[in-house]
Amino acid sequence: MSTDRYSSPLSERYASKEMQYIFSQDKKFRTWRRLWVALAETEKELGLDITDEQIEELKAHVDDINYDVAIQREKEVRHDVMSHVYAYGVQCPKAKGIIHLGATSCYVGDNTDIIIMTEALKLVRVKLLNVMNELAAFADKYKSQPTLAFTHFQPAQPTTVGKRASLWLNEFAMDYEDLNYVLSTMKLLGSKGTTGTQASFLELFAGDEEKIDRIDPMIAEKMGFDACVPVSGQTYSRKTDTRVLNVLAGIAASATKMSNDIRLLQHLKEVEEPFEKNQIGSSAMAYKRNPMRSERIASLSRYVIIDALNPAITSATQWFERTLDDSANKRLSIPEGFLAIDGILDLCINVVDGLVVHDKVIKKHMMAELPFMATENIMMDAVKAGGDRQELHERIRTLSMEAGKAVKEEGKDNNLLELIAADDAFGLGLEELKETMEPSKFIGRSARQVEVFLRDVIRPILKENEDVLGVKADINV
Repeated sequence: MSTDRYSSPLSERYASKEMQYIFSQDKKFRTWRRLWVALAETEKELGLDITDEQIEELKAHVDDINYDVAIQREKEVRHDVMSHVYAYGVQCPKAKGIIHLGATSCYVGDNTDIIIMTEALKLVRVKLLNVMNELAAFADKYKSQPTLAFTHFQPAQPTTVGKRASLWLNEFAMDYEDLNYVLSTMKLLGSKGTTGTQASFLELFAGDEEKIDRIDPMIAEKMGFDACVPVSGQTYSRKTDTRVLNVLAGIAASATKMSNDIRLLQHLKEVEEPFEKNQIGSSAMAYKRNPMRSERIASLSRYVIIDALNPAITSATQWFERTLDDSANKRLSIPEGFLAIDGILDLCINVVDGLVVHDKVIKKHMMAELPFMATENIMMDAVKAGGDRQELHERIRTLSMEAGKAVKEEGKDNNLLELIAADDAFGLGLEELKETMEPSKFIGRSARQVEVFLRDVIRPILKENEDVLGVKADINV
């Protein structure tokens, strides 16, 4: 670890080794060389004077990149692609003359970007599925555990712990759909030339349109893709980057929603994120158990959501067939968006896997509010016993206000049941009223909704992808 220069916390603290490799220099430049091999093979197969010996020489040096030569050359020519063409040629003297034949810099730069983003999306997909798997198990386990629901963060009609988790899970499932769609649309640039017209290949193949039509499909197949983009300028449309980062931003928004709910629940002491034996919550207040992982999820997610503006603005401001004001931005916004979402998903897996539910605290909070929520049922029971609905409604409204005042202004416990029992208009005793205070009577169809959602929506997805489930996330700090 270098201590005398800036290093990204995304690499040092948050992102996994797998995601860091995808955006590493080795991955980038090895992919450049694989693309040069694919181009040379394609040109040979279509009739250009390229030998098997030249191809084999190129293949032999795909992975052992002579960085020192490339770095020195770039200092002289100020062009990264041509520096690596030169360095590759130093290692492959027989093939030197056919490296990058007919191509422009975007042939390696843009195709590599698509390949790297596609691999990164696939890793995101695996981790997103594992978040969904953990949430599905949690929702199923607690599908019948009554808890206070909140609207406007004010106590509302009860729900269940599992039903609330299903709301988080549903948003991640929507992200999963979006991610799959974007993955299905990823296409290579192919080899389109300096302004996308393939003019250089007209020259190379003496105007043979049939051969030129085969170049992009052949390159795509060699690189593991179904197709190349049908038309382009010098680059693939930067709208592709916008679509990709929007998927990441969507996942970040879902993660933020979940983590914020967990933070609020931890304040209520109802649900807590994992807290390790030797973990310190506060440097000054030794008793504290801060929801630091959920806070980190929210913090990194905010970065990803804002980062999605970068490719959107870049896409909007490209001039004609190509400008270079995208390059420096892409070097930052794309890798860092992926590194951040990778860290976010690892945190989500870790947090959901270790969530602690304090059922006694949940019940205590529920019972403190339940008398207010049960007033409709109490009133109906009194009507059945012969009471007047309009009179009872006014009585229960007045008693509710009295009980609420005692709770808010005097700090007393909720005594609404005692007030109702003492009112002859209701004709109900205290024990009889208390028997109606069973939380499970007030959760509606919560448990059933969770069961159906998991059965019909989530489990088919997890079943289809069971080979990638079971990932456990390592949290660095």
